[in-house]
Amino acid sequence: MTFTRRLDLTEHGGWSPARLSPTTGQSLAESGVVEARTDPYDPTHWEVRALTKVGMVRIAGVEVSVAPKLPIERLFFLVGYTADPTRGWRTDEELVDIGSHTGIVPALAHAFERLADRALRQGLLQGYRTVEDAIPVVRGRIRTTDQMQRRYGVPLPVEVTYDEFTTDIPENQLLLAAAERLLRLPEIPRVVRHRLVRLCTRLTEVGPLVPGRPLPRWRPSRLNARYQAPCRFAELILNGTSVEHQRGDVRVDGFLFDLAKVFEDFVCAALTQALRPYGGRCRAQARHHLDEASEILMKPDLVHSSDEGVPRAVADAKYKAERPEGFPQADLYQMLAYCTALGLPAGHLIYAKGNEPQALHTVRGTGTAIIQHALELDEEPSRILAAVERIAACMAVGDQPHSHGPTCAGIIRQRAPEVSRTRPHA
Repeated sequence: MTFTRRLDLTEHGGWSPARLSPTTGQSLAESGVVEARTDPYDPTHWEVRALTKVGMVRIAGVEVSVAPKLPIERLFFLVGYTADPTRGWRTDEELVDIGSHTGIVPALAHAFERLADRALRQGLLQGYRTVEDAIPVVRGRIRTTDQMQRRYGVPLPVEVTYDEFTTDIPENQLLLAAAERLLRLPEIPRVVRHRLVRLCTRLTEVGPLVPGRPLPRWRPSRLNARYQAPCRFAELILNGTSVEHQRGDVRVDGFLFDLAKVFEDFVCAALTQALRPYGGRCRAQARHHLDEASEILMKPDLVHSSDEGVPRAVADAKYKAERPEGFPQADLYQMLAYCTALGLPAGHLIYAKGNEPQALHTVRGTGTAIIQHALELDEEPSRILAAVERIAACMAVGDQPHSHGPTCAGIIRQRAPEVSRTRPHA
């Protein structure tokens, strides 16, 4: 019997049949990347479907490719904007070039190599790095305590600390590590693979990252301006490939985007920018409590507060609606709890369009309004950000019960009359 060695799936698509050994099928089911179920009468007949994670991974010897419903360039825009809201990675500019590649991994490798090559055309960036070493001559500052503890009575070598002007700096370390990580992934086109090898060769004087340690920290500045885009891309690659881990007894190797997390991070970053003109401050994942004893923790995705810390509005980003058995409208119950605990007359649920419609629900007996917004992620970046600004206007103006300006419901009707509707909800 020939078992399936590759699965091509689409994000939140239907079930796909596969011939898998019971052990392999169980590994897929436990991976957290896909859902898998078996035929009780035939343990080698499985059905697999993707969740919100997209990319390419190897699980128990099976290559799993999950394509997003979003165009690749839009996905990169969402991630890039979150990393740097002041610029982002907009594919309508020269920053990101995904070529003709339609898969996530090939497009990512192509885009990173182009960005890195552009940054290195002026030569490798150099900077000062603090070095602690034991050498036969005095250089920099003597570390007296270490000298006494390690080499008491021995004049040489000398324990010193000095600053070295070198190419072995965090920016170059990130580029090298990302290139090496991409070379270990499947589906990298041969031409792109050759260019990545050439990139690694140009960085031979740069030291490798230590496995298990946090990524080296770097700070954007005027001196490393040409490196900023590829460095952010490198962090994206290294964080995305951190799925190389053990999940129980299942090893997962590859590159993944969790679209639910990507969407949540983008909404928080974009709303924070859009709410700046209204004053106050925004806090993502702020800790609040539902009960007086502070035993029930709540962490809304975003709370907009006054400068004095009084909550003005609350928003939660939901890539897809949560519908567990027994609570088919769990998101609405959750938002009602947020509004009650924070003392707000309205709350905002923000979905990716197509996963949940736009609507306004008024809770019976309390008058609390729960507004469901829908973001069309397949639009041009400027239109996506304009939609976020409309949501920010609802949050900043419409959530004030005694405001003389337009209500949030009014803003929805004015800006998106074709998808807005009001429904009472118990």
